[in-house]
Amino acid sequence: MATMTSTTSPPAPVFLDRLKRVNWTPYLFLALPLALYFVWIIAPTLYSIYLSMTDWDGVTAVPNFLGFANYQRLFTDRTFNEALVNNVRWLAVFITVPTTLGLGLALIFNQEMRGGRWYKISFYSPLVLSLPVIGLIWAWVYQPRAGLINSLLVGIGVQNPPGWLADRDLAIWCIIAAAAWRQVGYVMVLYLAGLKNVDPTLVEAAIVDGANRRQLFQHVILPLLAPVTTIVVVISIIDSLRAFDLVSIMTAGNQRTQVLANYMYIQAFNNYKMGYGAAIAVILFLISLIFIGFYLWRTIRDELEY
Repeated sequence: MATMTSTTSPPAPVFLDRLKRVNWTPYLFLALPLALYFVWIIAPTLYSIYLSMTDWDGVTAVPNFLGFANYQRLFTDRTFNEALVNNVRWLAVFITVPTTLGLGLALIFNQEMRGGRWYKISFYSPLVLSLPVIGLIWAWVYQPRAGLINSLLVGIGVQNPPGWLADRDLAIWCIIAAAAWRQVGYVMVLYLAGLKNVDPTLVEAAIVDGANRRQLFQHVILPLLAPVTTIVVVISIIDSLRAFDLVSIMTAGNQRTQVLANYMYIQAFNNYKMGYGAAIAVILFLISLIFIGFYLWRTIRDELEY
C-alpha cells in the first residue's frame, strides 16, 4: 500500500527552531507603544461607540442600551444641525482664506528682502499663542464699547458700530476670522518649506522659455507644491472639525455659534448626557475619518507610483 505524504505543519522541534531564529527585538520595541496606543486611543474609541448607543448619564453603573436612538435624535436636533452647518462654514473658510493668504505670503517672503526674517516671525507668532489666549484677545478686539474695531469705527465717524459677538448673523464669522488669523502663519511656514524644495533649474528653464510670472506660478511652482497643498488642506480640514476653544471662550456656543465639538462637550459634561454626547463624537469621528482616509489613500497611491 503506497504511503501518503503528509501536508501537516512541521514537527514541534522544527517549529521551535524557527521561532528561535526570529529576531524579536523590533517586536519588543513595538510592544509598549502599541499597548499604550490601544489603551489610550483604540479602547476609548470603541467604548465611545458603545456609549453612543446608551443613555448613560455619567453616574449610573449600568446604562440602558438604546441602539441607534441617539443617532436618530441627532438628525432632528436643531442645535446639532446648526453646529454641523457652522463646521461646514469653518471648513470652507479654512480651506480657502488661510491657504491663499499663506501661499501668497510664502511667495513674497521666499525672496531676498530687507527685514524678511522679522516679517516671517510676526506672521508666525500668533501660532505660538494658545487658543484660549487668542480667544481672549479677539473677544477684546470685538468688544462693543472699548474694543479695537469699534474704537476705530467711532474714530472715523461711525455712530452705531455693530456688536460683533452679540449679532447672531456675524458672531460665527467673527470667530472663524480669529481662527483664520492664527492659521495663516502656519500655512505660510508649510509653503515656505515647500518652496525651498522647488528645483531652481526648472524655474530658470521656464524663464528662459519666456514664461511670465503668472505662467511660472501656474505651470511650474503650483504643480510642484501639490504635495504641500494636500497636507495644508488635510490639516485645515482637521483643525476646522475639531474647533472648540475659540467658541467656548468667545461665546460659549451662544448667538448661533455652536460647533460639533462644543455641543458634544455641553451635552456630555454640562447636561450629563454622556450617551448623546458620545453619539455626536462618533459622528465627528466619522466625518474626520473620511478626509483622513482620502489623504492616506492618496499618499499610499503616490508612494506606489514612485
